[in-house]
Amino acid sequence: MAHVPQFQAHPWHGVPIGPEAPGIVTCYIEIVPTDTAKFELDKTSGILRLDRPQKFSNHCPTLYGFIPQTYCGDGVGALCAASLRSRKKIRGDGDPMDICILTERPILHGNILVRARPIGGLKLLDRAEADDKIIAVLEGDGMYSDVSDVGEVPEGIIDRIKHYFLTYKELPGSRRAPPVQVTSVYGRSHAHRAIRQSMADYRDLVGQGKGEQRRGR
Repeated sequence: MAHVPQFQAHPWHGVPIGPEAPGIVTCYIEIVPTDTAKFELDKTSGILRLDRPQKFSNHCPTLYGFIPQTYCGDGVGALCAASLRSRKKIRGDGDPMDICILTERPILHGNILVRARPIGGLKLLDRAEADDKIIAVLEGDGMYSDVSDVGEVPEGIIDRIKHYFLTYKELPGSRRAPPVQVTSVYGRSHAHRAIRQSMADYRDLVGQGKGEQRRGR
């Protein structure tokens, strides 16, 4: 008789990234474009939780989640600093690597796993920490299946993704500038490099036994 697991795997630690990474990666989806609230994985329990209702009418324009068994630590921060030619030390944000996935098909709820092909990303700083957003296409998608690099995606779609991350932390009535900067858009080659580095950072995290609990800021 086949072994039947008694517990659901933890989406961050218990789900393999996939043997074809970084070319094709398994992704855990937290948010879909129809969501009017922000959902995030509770890193301790592995359960998707409500983080906060969206204060404005902005919606994430893509499927959004993270790549399991990745971690944005010192290596991802150093890669960011090198690409920006910054002399200041930049650290990773202490979360799994985030990913935005383009698809023509409406997917109406999160808490699912999908396979996606990274084609580029946004170099994003959040409170001066590296917070890259990998951009990918859903594997087998009818509209995007032939897209191999972010430069092939219509500029308006990339602008929508940038606008979401530049505004999703704004609060009504606040005069403070949001703490997020998008410094550049990069292509598939750098996306693969960033994912490999986040995989290495994750191996270091697990090897050192550091249980970070910072997702959800």
